[in-house]
This record gives sequence, structure tokens and C-alpha cells, in this order.
Amino acid sequence: MHSLVWFRNDLRVTDNPALYQACSDSDRVSAVYIDCPHQWKLHGQSAVQREFIAHNLEALGRELSALGISLNVFRCDSFADVPALLDNWVRELDVAALYANVDLGVNEYRRDRAVDARLNIPLHRFNGDCVVSHGSLRTGDGHMYRVFTPFSRAWIKHVIRDGYRLLPPPQTFEPLVTGTGDTETSQHHQGSLETIWPASEAAAQRRLTEFCRQHLMDYGADRDFPDLDGTSGLSPYLAIGVLSPNQCLAAIEIELGQLPLSLGEAGFTWLNELIWREFYRHLLAAHPRLSMHCAFKPETDRIKWRHDEGLFQSWCQGKTGYPIVDAAMRCLNQTGWMHNRLRMITAGFLTKDLQIDWRLGEAYFMSRLIDGDLAANNGGWQWAAGTGADAAPYFRIFNPTTQSQRFDRHGHFIKRWVPELAEVPKQYIHTPHAWLSRQGLAQCYPAPVVDHALERRRAIEMFESIRRRNASYTQSV
Repeated sequence: MHSLVWFRNDLRVTDNPALYQACSDSDRVSAVYIDCPHQWKLHGQSAVQREFIAHNLEALGRELSALGISLNVFRCDSFADVPALLDNWVRELDVAALYANVDLGVNEYRRDRAVDARLNIPLHRFNGDCVVSHGSLRTGDGHMYRVFTPFSRAWIKHVIRDGYRLLPPPQTFEPLVTGTGDTETSQHHQGSLETIWPASEAAAQRRLTEFCRQHLMDYGADRDFPDLDGTSGLSPYLAIGVLSPNQCLAAIEIELGQLPLSLGEAGFTWLNELIWREFYRHLLAAHPRLSMHCAFKPETDRIKWRHDEGLFQSWCQGKTGYPIVDAAMRCLNQTGWMHNRLRMITAGFLTKDLQIDWRLGEAYFMSRLIDGDLAANNGGWQWAAGTGADAAPYFRIFNPTTQSQRFDRHGHFIKRWVPELAEVPKQYIHTPHAWLSRQGLAQCYPAPVVDHALERRRAIEMFESIRRRNASYTQSV
């Protein structure tokens, strides 16, 4: 039997359920990836992530070739064009079955349904992006968990009971020529991206192993400090499926001899971040509206967000007058990556200090991030805005100055990304304006665009008004 594997956000050979099963079921296997530039533009995918995908597709092609599987990369404008393209290709190859891993998102779901309806062969789909399959963890009344902690307990209980399955690379076939599909995905060149984020499954595995050996034990203590190399740096690989969460669990277990499955155990803090990733993916699978710009808490869609393009651009460009916010945004703009603590600070600043709609921030992050991931990005933004499942309480509002003092005490990160503050003494770095003024340098760095104390009160009142209206509506019905 000749089978076709359709790669999407799963650009790896090892622990790839669709690829593994296709190779187990078949005596011939081909592979395809479909690039949809117009669709990715509509989704706001960043240029740096597209380039990263291109590099990893080249690496995947080489890895599959070594297994005797050829990868053909095709290009069409949008998802609407995919069913016809695949139908033509499976007919040309005389393929008997199509294999793919689940791809989250409403548009992706509709695309897959259209493909399934168009083809005269079965489409087999698998869980390739979570340790625990979407929809398999439910509350007592059969619903998806709305709060992380009970979800985490259920996830841990499931892993203790059933473990996790790490699939090996598939069997090797004889080399096979399958056609003349396009093998280039975009115009790109080697450079700093490949230096910082080297492509290939092997590179991802090396980084995973190095992180577990050198930083896993200290992750809980170091992860909040952006000037330290305390995070894993694996999110770009997880986002496009060059690395799987099962592989992360296996690396933890190899390093520690066991999985740390309770709070306080060495290594649990990072594993807990993987559980957060799964929580957001399970939420997206259970509530597809989350990929359609809808708040998880419907009542928060009535919030009257501030419409101020000038303030929004100050945030985007890193010119708010709050050094930690500006350093974080400039780092994002220049590198395509932002430290997780800084994502919380900048998202909180946009939604609470500036009271600008979280959807604008969500879209901006996706347009810049190398690790842009719909579920994680949406979950993080709704958490910060107070509109999501298990969101931060509306009255818990980050003070950007105290966050800066706590997590960049000496201002090393700030001075790296806001060079106009390089000469500011460390005791003034978090609120540099008075010092700059005394030096006659006030014009070198923007004054704060808002007063945090005042905007904090306004943000709380904004949410309180929604609560009062919601309570009044509930009582009236």
C-alpha cells in the first residue's frame, strides 16, 4: 500500500504518530507539506517563523530522504485551495490513505474537513502535539477544565496511570522518487537566525539535552530573570513540532531518573510549564471560538477598551517610558523572541496600564514571534487581560517598575536593549527620568506615557463595572 503523510506543525521524524503509523501500515510512503502564504498572512504569522519553518523543512527533507521517503513541498494561496491540490496529488501518486497529526484552530479544522470530503481515500488523524490527547481530560460533569490546577492534577494522574508513549523513528524504505513537487518554501538566507535557532530535529534534541543537563535543576530559581540564560529556549521548536512534548518528558526522565510529578520535586517547575502548554491546547480544542478573537469569559467582551493608536504604537516600538517594557518590546522586535516573564509584564501593561484590547497585543506578538503558537499566545494574553480561563484576577495588576526592580535588579537587560539608558546608574535605571533631566538628557528617552497608579485604579473600575452589570443581568433573569 502506498500512503501519504501530510506534515503541518509536526516537522520531525521521531515521535511522529502520523508518520510512524503510515510506515507501519504501508510498503511505500511519501510526504507532503503545503505552504499557504496568503493564509499565513491572514493568521498574522511572523516572517521570522516562516523563515525558521523553511530551514526546518529543508532539514526534514534530508531526514526523510535517509528513510527512503521523499518530501514534496507545494505552495497555494489559502486553505481553500488545499483539497483540490491534495486530491490531484494523491491521484497522481495512486495513494491509498492520507495520514496527518491534528492541527488546532477553526480554519485548520474546516480545511481538514474539506479535504476529508474531497478525497476518496481515508484521512487518518493522530495526536501529535500533546502528551495527553485533546478532550481526554474532563471534569466530573464531562466538561473541559476551566482552571489550571485541577487540570494539572488530572494530567498528572493520567501520566502516572498510563505513562507516555515515545515513538521511535519509522522503518527505512528503499529510496523513492515520487514526483516533481516544489522543494523550496521561501527566499531566505543563512545568518543570525541559524546561529541562534539552528534548524533540524537533531539541533532541537541537542538543545533539549543541554538544557536538562545544565539548567533543569535551576529553572525554578532562574526562569524569571531575563538577563540570565535560565529558560529552555525550546519554544520555537515546540511551536512548529520539530520537538514533541513526549521528547521533553523523556529528556527529563533521563536526566533525573524519574518524572517529577509533584510540587517541590526537582525539575517539576519546567514540567509544569509543559502542562500549562497542554492546558491551553486542550482549551482551544474544546472551545474553537478562542481562535476567532473571542474572550473565554463572554461578559468581558463588553469591556470598553481604550482606542489610542499613539499609545499602542508607543508600546509596539518600545517607547513607553517604562524601561523594562521598552527593553522587552525592542528585544521582541529585533530577535523575534521574548522572555516569558517579560511577556506577562508587557501584556499586563498593554491591557491594564493602557487599557488597550488584548486582541491587538495577541496579534502583534504573533506577527513578531519566532515561537508564535495560537493556543499558547491566546492563553497567555487572555490570562494577562483577565478575560480567559484561569485568568489572573482583574485586580492583580503588575507594576512595571517593581517588576523591573525585582527581575532586572541591576538593569543589565534594560541597558542591553535600551542603549540610551546605558549610562544611567543602576540605582536610577528603573525610573531614569529625573536623573536624565539633571544631566540635560531628558530628550533622549520618552517620559512615561501613563501614570501607573492612576491607570491601575481605572483598570480595576473598568472590570468592576463589568462585574456589576453582569450581576445585575443575572439577578434580572
